[in-house]
Amino acid sequence: MNYAALVSAVSSYTENTFPTVDMNMFITQAEKRIYNVVQIPALRKNVTGATTANNKYLACPDDFLSSYSLAAINPTTGAYTYLLNKDVNFIREAYSTPTTTGSPKYYALFGPAVISSVITAELSFIIGPTPDAAYSVELHYYYYPESITSAGTTWLGDNYDPVLLYGTLVEAYTYMKGEQDMIGLYDGKYKEAMGQLKRLGDGLERQDAYRSGQARVPVT
Repeated sequence: MNYAALVSAVSSYTENTFPTVDMNMFITQAEKRIYNVVQIPALRKNVTGATTANNKYLACPDDFLSSYSLAAINPTTGAYTYLLNKDVNFIREAYSTPTTTGSPKYYALFGPAVISSVITAELSFIIGPTPDAAYSVELHYYYYPESITSAGTTWLGDNYDPVLLYGTLVEAYTYMKGEQDMIGLYDGKYKEAMGQLKRLGDGLERQDAYRSGQARVPVT
């Protein structure tokens, strides 16, 4: 289901034609509800970067929401070392002297990055110990993919459109202040579809996940 088909279906189900700005709001709100319940593969992104010697901070990507993994790559051998995700208190306690340097072992989400004494809207990591050299890093992280309202097609629309359709209908019918029995019907269909999608995204596709910490549900 592409964007045009989704708009047509919502209009048909509700017997209403919505302004584009309202329709897009219904869709994007539904997308974010879905993306915060089940972690489908389309929510994963991979980027590479580099640490700076004697600098314990590393900037997050602009669209970063949360991390799956962060690996430091040895500049000599090219070997990957996956850093353990801790909190800032742990790193501050374990490496109380910032000048203590070495091969990175841990990382934590530090907070907003500060550039030229200005607190920005972007986040940053703190690394422990402080890197002793410039290490290439590879980050796998969670982000919101481009909405179907601007992309036209998305993984969700192409591979499991019932959850997107019913999620959008719940938003649209709530906006219309529709009858409670119809809202309940659409919400029930939405939750049923979410259960099926969760079985796929957090179940079938996670059975062979190497590390714990990711959302995972048992499947048969």
